[in-house]
Amino acid sequence: MGKLVVPYLEASKETSIEKISGLLDQLERHAIQAVPWPSFNYKPEVNFAIAHQDDCIFLKYFIREKSIRALHRKTNDPVFQDSCVEFFISFDHDAEYYNLEFNCIGTCLLGFGRGKSARHLIPERYIKKIRRHAVIKSWSEEGKTQNTWELTAIIPVEVFVHHGFTSLNHRQCRVNFFKCGDELPEPHFLAWKNVESASPNFHLPEYFGTMMFICQ
Repeated sequence: MGKLVVPYLEASKETSIEKISGLLDQLERHAIQAVPWPSFNYKPEVNFAIAHQDDCIFLKYFIREKSIRALHRKTNDPVFQDSCVEFFISFDHDAEYYNLEFNCIGTCLLGFGRGKSARHLIPERYIKKIRRHAVIKSWSEEGKTQNTWELTAIIPVEVFVHHGFTSLNHRQCRVNFFKCGDELPEPHFLAWKNVESASPNFHLPEYFGTMMFICQ
């Protein structure tokens, strides 16, 4: 736990996102199941699959939860208040890291900096380069509403504006993956690699895991 080797996918950032979604369905899924703060003990079912091409990351989340909230629709809105998944990544052992956060309809917040209080938002013109595809399903089961949603994202290296590299091959980084919903009926905070702090805080890179992109 805490180490990922990201496979190379025979696709490109111009490939249809529906095809990318289908290809990611065939890859290994990684569970986001750590509950670092016991007072927030609701635990939706959350998994992700990840792959890459030379110049982009392919990422898909799979979620099942009791309630869905999707109020935020503008880039860099506080999507963490909604049904939200997050991907934090730092390159080359840098202290600074990117936080990519998406609600269940694909609205994205993207920040960069060192720690929770020293962040700045990446301009919308870069975030628009991230292609997103969301699918939400709701139904009644034994009188209770059930919800699943999936989010596929194609993340080009251009959005990592403070680094300027053009290829991910053999690049090592540090990462964590999260699920949250600050203003849902049952607020929750889940992590791929466990976090230790007195109160909910994902911005602790000392608890990131390692990830490496392998070439074809």
